[in-house]
Amino acid sequence: MDRFVTIWHYRVPHTDLVRFWVIASLAISSTFVTALALAGNIDTIYPQLFYFPILYASYFFPRRGIYVAGSCAVAYEAISYYYSFPNLLGMGYATGQGIFFICIGAAVSYFTDKIRTSEARYRSIFEYSQIGIVLFDQNTFAVTLANDQFGAMLGYTAEELVKTPFSHLFFNRDEQRRFYERFGSSEEIVDFETRLATRGREPFYVNLSWSRLNGNLVSCSVIDINTRTQGKEAAEDHAARYRQVTESSPTGIVIIQNMQIIYTNPSFTTFSGYARDDLIGRELSAFVHADDITDFQGYLKQAETPPVPSGKTEFRFLTKTGETKLATLFSTTIKQGGKPALLVNIVDISEREKLKDQIEQDSERRRGVISTVAHELRTPLQPIMGYLNLLMQDPKGFGLTDETKNILDRCLQSVDRERQIINQMLEFSVLDSGKTDLDYSTFSLSALLKNIIETGGYMMKADIAIEIPLDVTFEADQNKIYVVINSMLSNAVNYSKPPRRIKIIYRSSGSDTHHRLAIQDNGVGITGTQLDAIFEPFQLADSEKLSRKYDRIGLSLSIAKKYIQMHGGYISVDSIVSVGSTFTIHIPKIRPKEVVKDGT
Repeated sequence: MDRFVTIWHYRVPHTDLVRFWVIASLAISSTFVTALALAGNIDTIYPQLFYFPILYASYFFPRRGIYVAGSCAVAYEAISYYYSFPNLLGMGYATGQGIFFICIGAAVSYFTDKIRTSEARYRSIFEYSQIGIVLFDQNTFAVTLANDQFGAMLGYTAEELVKTPFSHLFFNRDEQRRFYERFGSSEEIVDFETRLATRGREPFYVNLSWSRLNGNLVSCSVIDINTRTQGKEAAEDHAARYRQVTESSPTGIVIIQNMQIIYTNPSFTTFSGYARDDLIGRELSAFVHADDITDFQGYLKQAETPPVPSGKTEFRFLTKTGETKLATLFSTTIKQGGKPALLVNIVDISEREKLKDQIEQDSERRRGVISTVAHELRTPLQPIMGYLNLLMQDPKGFGLTDETKNILDRCLQSVDRERQIINQMLEFSVLDSGKTDLDYSTFSLSALLKNIIETGGYMMKADIAIEIPLDVTFEADQNKIYVVINSMLSNAVNYSKPPRRIKIIYRSSGSDTHHRLAIQDNGVGITGTQLDAIFEPFQLADSEKLSRKYDRIGLSLSIAKKYIQMHGGYISVDSIVSVGSTFTIHIPKIRPKEVVKDGT
């Protein structure tokens, strides 16, 4: 790094200051020697002495060299005039020599400035170029010069690349062989794509262009195409994977552009029965059932402008054999060939519909079996209950002892429980078929609860606390709400632990849209895994113990759930094991416009 010297507030580089003293010394020495030579009449060397300061100054200071040449010319003419006067020939020669000094200084300054400008331009291009530049020997391929950009591409410094054979930088022998073939084929090569090796021996894609300079030197430019090539390879790999996925997809895939099919995968050809050549160029709507074409065309128009189309997405298609198949469509907009297109996934749900119909038929048969069995079971119970009631009404007349009476009483209770179970089975069968309607009326909740508690004798079985305003009324099917509350209250009483404490609470505010009636017990509780199952048919919170203890088969909650759902409401459960459960009935205060009939 050059040092600076301050002279009269100017900072002058130390090197320039040394050069100035050299030029001044040469000029003074030339003037002194010339003066001595003229004084001694020696005229063989002294004019040429001034070329040293002139050439030196013109080379290092091109723009100021001419001033030095002028100063030397004036000094030489002054000395020559002094010793030659009045010799006009000598004075003329001195004048011509001075002019020649100035011309030499001007010429050297001009060409030096041009050369330095050219060197600076080349150095700027070489050092600051955005592409790599490397010079190497055409015989040995040894690198003589490389810029930092080229070194950065491969992970080397420019100094590390010098004297390294350029041919050794190729990624493998195949790339090296290709380079030798191209290098020997022409003096100049443009756009030669190849792979060089980084410091870590990773492939690096480049574009080479070279030309031979004077002598054995070759100038080669190196353009980084690694990112572009890797991106292209990644895109090609992605396209190959995409083709593989679409070709092997189990669902039909169709690409539509300008309403015409431009691509279809094998799954759709299997679905439709047509060959691919028969599908390309035709409109997809040509394969849709005539009754669905209008809706299908509306679907396509919506699909062309996201978001996802609303409304109907299931359409019937006609196969080549005339068979009708049902499919669900999923679509998304894509670019195909740089133009907008629509990719449609076609999922065959024909088998699902067949399975759905089969399940419906099986369910219908199951309901029929349950209904038939229930009716067949109920028929023989009627005379049994009749005879038992007859005996119990006049035990003395029939000569019954107290022990026999107790036995018959237990038999009557068991038969009555069987009757209730059979009635529940029949009711569930009717509910499951969706043939039950609601008979709406407005009734007092307090009056309904009083009727349920008195009829069921629940006050004798548990301590029941009621927190319900007297003015609360329901607009619902009174008989079905009776069944629901009775089932909930029966479960609360039966599942509670002595001393049994039951709370019935109305928790709805004036601004609430639903009636909320909670029935809380202090029973065994229900675990989290059991909560999802208790409303399923024939399910109990503890099926092994509770069914034996309470003689239940798990239909009451299923029936209650369906009744509440028919009203547009639902039942929620909060439970803690060994602490108790709270069942809350949620029913809309205003009768829904559309009444649910099937409980779903």
